[in-house]
Amino acid sequence: MMELPSFSVAGEVALVTGASSGIGLHLAEVLALAGAKVALAARRIDRLEAACAAIRERGGTCLPVALDVTDGKGIVAALEATEARLGPLSILVNNAGVVVSKPFFEHTEEDWDHVVDTNLKGAWMMAREFARHLVEKKRHGSIVNIASVLSTRTIARVPSYLAAKAGLLHLNGGMAMELARYNIRVNAIAPGYVVTDFNRDFLMSEAGLKLAARVPMKRVGQVEDLGGALLFLCSPASAYMTGACLAVDGGHAVAAI
Repeated sequence: MMELPSFSVAGEVALVTGASSGIGLHLAEVLALAGAKVALAARRIDRLEAACAAIRERGGTCLPVALDVTDGKGIVAALEATEARLGPLSILVNNAGVVVSKPFFEHTEEDWDHVVDTNLKGAWMMAREFARHLVEKKRHGSIVNIASVLSTRTIARVPSYLAAKAGLLHLNGGMAMELARYNIRVNAIAPGYVVTDFNRDFLMSEAGLKLAARVPMKRVGQVEDLGGALLFLCSPASAYMTGACLAVDGGHAVAAI
């Protein structure tokens, strides 16, 4: 009898960066409610504790972990704390990110460094230490990088974000190639415009509604749209996938907009 693929992450241990709000928080919730034990990592420990309390009320197992992804020693400490409390790590979701929106000539070197260091260098540092840890322990695992529709498309006012997300997508492939020999899979999700507290006002504005009308599916995304892709990439169902990027954008990336 043919066996159906397993989309289960029950019993896995995951660390999600940028998990105090928005997309990161939702992805952590999805993994926890699907049976994984999840470390929610971000700089705001007070928000993480509140998020973990809500997840536990729904039956999930989770741990708040204070983390700045630009701090190498902090990354190692976060991985060690997660293993000590939750067990052997197997999943990393590289979600931490920031954006600075300014006209090109007003973008400063400090703006550039803040965005690129968090979105690109931070993701590389997290993946490197996570993978190093798994190799030392002789364990396999999965890394999911949260890229963007802006990894391949462009808009005005966010040059550092464009560069960081384009770099992350290319890095995704390079890491996949090198880590495959260790049975560590590296894939990405490229969301389109997804409503969060950060962009809700814009997306509900006249300009935002015009943007949504140009997306083939005639709407912007909700965080709930991303959970299926995440579970797929973290589960045995995608066991022969590495270096891939799943667009979850309502067709934005292939539209002439």
